Amino acid sequence: MANVALERYRTKRRFEKTPEPAPRRRRSTSGQLFVVQKHRARQLHYDFRLEAGGVLKSWSVPKGPSLDPAVKRFAVAVEDHPVDYAGFEGIIPEGEYGGGTVMVWDRGTYRPVDGTDVAAALRKDQLTFTLQGRKLKGGWTLLRLRGRHWLLIKRRDRYASTRDIAVSAPTSMLTGRTLAQIAADEGGDVAKAASGDPPKSARRR
Repeated sequence: MANVALERYRTKRRFEKTPEPAPRRRRSTSGQLFVVQKHRARQLHYDFRLEAGGVLKSWSVPKGPSLDPAVKRFAVAVEDHPVDYAGFEGIIPEGEYGGGTVMVWDRGTYRPVDGTDVAAALRKDQLTFTLQGRKLKGGWTLLRLRGRHWLLIKRRDRYASTRDIAVSAPTSMLTGRTLAQIAADEGGDVAKAASGDPPKSARRR
């Protein structure tokens, strides 16, 4: 039976149709996993996830993370996901919830500042943490505006930059593929997926 924390995740999906991980509560090796998944569903967005309490606390970030502290990215809290979801890259069938192509865009570990209790900090509407990923590093803050609406903000440190990381580093950290390549390899809608990839001229290997 699905854990209560993952009930919303379970009820939105038909697991006989979608290859997404089952709603199982567990802990990663570090207990402080983070993942950012690039997801071309009805619209392109990035799913930002932090492990806490045996699940991935999750936010949908329409424009993706920005390395520029002056740029505050809007983020919408969504249902908790299982920790196993951090490894999911592939196709959610069209007609299913979130139908489209999913990429593991970045992944690593995070650490709340000063040993802050993550769940308590989120209840108090602000969490500051450091990321150690392939693409995202250094200090970040999640700040609640109201309800499910948050801001994801890069803190000023040596990893801050005005470079658009979503454009210059668009491929999977797991497999090196673009969204279009994932769709082509795994039977998805290639044209739809390709619309979420930046032009080759804008990319940096």
